[in-house]
Amino acid sequence: MHKTAQCSGKLVPTAAKPHIRGTMREYVGPSAAEFERLAQQALDRMPAHFRAELTNIVLKIEEFATREQLESVEIGNRWHLSGLYEGRPLTQKSVWESGGMPPTISLFRQPLLAEMYETGVRLEELVHHVVIHEAGHHFGFSDEEMHALEDAADN
Repeated sequence: MHKTAQCSGKLVPTAAKPHIRGTMREYVGPSAAEFERLAQQALDRMPAHFRAELTNIVLKIEEFATREQLESVEIGNRWHLSGLYEGRPLTQKSVWESGGMPPTISLFRQPLLAEMYETGVRLEELVHHVVIHEAGHHFGFSDEEMHALEDAADN
């Protein structure tokens, strides 16, 4: 799940998203197809040994998270969730597993557009960050571990 936002040039937890007002206004901007292109580009830029483990990931672009998705990560405001990993992390899978639904990375277009317009961060950067963060969950990283890695990369 993605619970970060760009605020004053620093990634901060969603709960501290005062810059995203949660307005009822929906934003006009790049299409879902453009979001999908940017998300695929982010995956394609990952090192080959990571990409090999992401071949069966489904990328979905939705306007907003569903109520069930919001509840699953304990977020009450649909404007505060910009991405979500749904699936079983590789660290919890058995070689004997088969069948089942493929893991999914969802990007939520309206919250990402709101963040872009309200913070001035380029859409490419936001999408890249969310995709990499959600892919980290596929590899078994928790939100706390992902935030620590992001902080270390920023320094």
